[in-house]
Amino acid sequence: MNVRLYSKLLRPAFSITTAVNGFRLQKHLYSTQKDVSSFERKEFPLSSEAKTQIGSLLDTLYKRNFGQPEFLEAVYEVLGSLIPVFAKEPRYIQMFEKIIEPERQIIFRVPWVDDNGIQRVNRGFRVQMSSTLGPYKGGLRFHPTVNLSVIKFLAFEQTFKNSLTTLMMGAGKGGSDFDPKGKSDGEVMRFCQSFMTELYRYIGPDTDVPAGDINVGAREIGYLFGQYKRLANQFNGVLTGKDLGWGGSMIRPEATGYGCVYFAKNYLQYKNMDFKGKVCIVSGSGNVAQYTVEKLLDFGAIPVTMSDSNGYIYEPNGFTREGLQFVMDLKNVKRGRLVEYLNYSSTAKFFENEKPWSVPGDFAFPSATQNEIDHEDAEMLVKNKVQGVFEGANMPSTSEAIEVYKQHSMMFGPGKAANAGGVAVSGLEMAQNSQRQQWPREEVDEKLSCIMRDIFSMSLSASQKFGLGDDVQSGANIAGFIRVADGMIQQGAV
Repeated sequence: MNVRLYSKLLRPAFSITTAVNGFRLQKHLYSTQKDVSSFERKEFPLSSEAKTQIGSLLDTLYKRNFGQPEFLEAVYEVLGSLIPVFAKEPRYIQMFEKIIEPERQIIFRVPWVDDNGIQRVNRGFRVQMSSTLGPYKGGLRFHPTVNLSVIKFLAFEQTFKNSLTTLMMGAGKGGSDFDPKGKSDGEVMRFCQSFMTELYRYIGPDTDVPAGDINVGAREIGYLFGQYKRLANQFNGVLTGKDLGWGGSMIRPEATGYGCVYFAKNYLQYKNMDFKGKVCIVSGSGNVAQYTVEKLLDFGAIPVTMSDSNGYIYEPNGFTREGLQFVMDLKNVKRGRLVEYLNYSSTAKFFENEKPWSVPGDFAFPSATQNEIDHEDAEMLVKNKVQGVFEGANMPSTSEAIEVYKQHSMMFGPGKAANAGGVAVSGLEMAQNSQRQQWPREEVDEKLSCIMRDIFSMSLSASQKFGLGDDVQSGANIAGFIRVADGMIQQGAV
């Protein structure tokens, strides 16, 4: 039998499943199980009944999600933050048990034909995590590292992030292990059309509204929307991140990067500081990093690094607006590699296969991908006297790195709060689509700024209410969780 045909037969047409994504038996996966003692805190004593409930929850969590380290890490991080809540109000433990189990997990085959006429097969995912606060909402990611664990972790994080915006949005996430890099426009179009041919059954403006994420930009959203419209025979707000000409919102491409800097600005104001003349280390070179750099320049900061998967650029005097525009054209139009920036700048240096965290600076903005800052990187940031870390990416800091931040009293803006600007403006795009209107750029930007200010205030207030001081990370988890949990209690056992 033809090998490619045989590999296709091994993929189910689709499945709705709670099974783990294979059995990856690497040694480190066995160390991810934790018991209740890992989370206990002397200042927040748990009742014996609460300990039993949490212990049972942890056992079930590990058994159901064995081999999914990204998802387990995300759940453990949030659980640690919620111990003060469970100590005070044990009734919320049952709600956490519900929140960590997705409402629906969809896995499907994505067949497509490359430019040589050869049939290819990828795997598609959509995890519909929570509809308590509104339709499922969250991006699509196309990247070779995508698997069920990654998508579940992102959907779980999305639950709290969307809650913090206070907009009427549930949470979901999706994507595929397809890699658009090196593919022609025709190949990307055919893949997107095949992906949507299955996904369209599960989405809709009042059901599930996907958006973009890593490697899913304006081009991919266009292809996906076109195929949805063809299949459903409807023109509606089923996707966000659309082009301005057919239902998109002003500020949507900029929203995550701008929002992260707005969040950081509010944190700095709370500490009686500002960005003027501050050196900022930025990772990534996609939309989030680009618009983080742009807004930092607006506030008088000096962003000195950007990166991609091949290494990072160090611009000792800081990126200029012209230099940033070169990067935007390079990445968004030419789809080139960041090392080509050396053709533009005579002062820049490129460090191959290295991360930018060894560069001295005042603030760090990890804006590339999950787990890009580990314990060693965090120690390097401390050594270089970095005062704060604000996450533009989803969970870019490992739990060990976060412990380093806290031990050294660094300002820390967790991704679910600091990068919520993207989904916030997606929510505003949904509102505009419902009204068949498009709001002015200034109006959307002002709403975004206010949302990020309120997210910081809510996170800080929740932290202080539960005796955690200025622990904004824990406060964001608590504030986001309580809003969802209260909705679950009111809506019953569904």
